[in-house]
Amino acid sequence: MSTQPAGPDAPACRAGKYLTFFLAGEEYGIAILKVGEIIGPQPITRVPGVPDFVRGVINLRGKVIPITDLRRKFSMRSDSAQDGCIVVVSMLGVVTGIVVDRVGDVVAITEPDIEDAPGFGAGIHIEFLLGISKAGGRVRMLLDIDRVLASTELEVLELVNAAAV
Repeated sequence: MSTQPAGPDAPACRAGKYLTFFLAGEEYGIAILKVGEIIGPQPITRVPGVPDFVRGVINLRGKVIPITDLRRKFSMRSDSAQDGCIVVVSMLGVVTGIVVDRVGDVVAITEPDIEDAPGFGAGIHIEFLLGISKAGGRVRMLLDIDRVLASTELEVLELVNAAAV
């Protein structure tokens, strides 16, 4: 099976510590340096006119931050009636919370345990993956959180942030 690089300017070294989390039973990882904190479910205030994947905003110790639903962003089925937790991350300098089903562990992943994402054919977007980890006999999709949202979507989050201040 042929593989293709995760992105045109994928980092030379993807090894490091990752916070793992689950969405729809699948395990993902985000570089720990991108994670600010993990918080429980919060009341989310809906903001009119934003894309469906932006759930709204929360007040986190006096700071209003937008909340992104990765299930909606990734077009996943939502079988859970209850929100999991929120992982606060920094995406290209924009602080946002991402809703996940549950958080796993912080794991150290070495470069030999990371493979490029395979090419699945036309219409399948893998540009948000740094690679796929096969460490410890488990498969984890490693997200490049800076690429998860397109630049126009990041602008929406920045506008939500600015409007809430």
